[in-house]
Amino acid sequence: MGTKKHSFNNHRNGSVKDRTQVQNPKTGNWIKRDTDTGQFIDQKSGGKPFKGVAQETDKRRK
Repeated sequence: MGTKKHSFNNHRNGSVKDRTQVQNPKTGNWIKRDTDTGQFIDQKSGGKPFKGVAQETDKRRK
């Protein structure tokens, strides 16, 4: 009997558009920012960055 292969219809190719992230040097938390307005959107603790969001230092986003 064969196994069914996964159908990845709902996945993202590349990083999330219009979003970047940067690490706060004081707290160590990762902060997600909107590149259009420059406004901070979300903050993540735990030491690991957001998945699929470009970091500001890697130049994937403006």
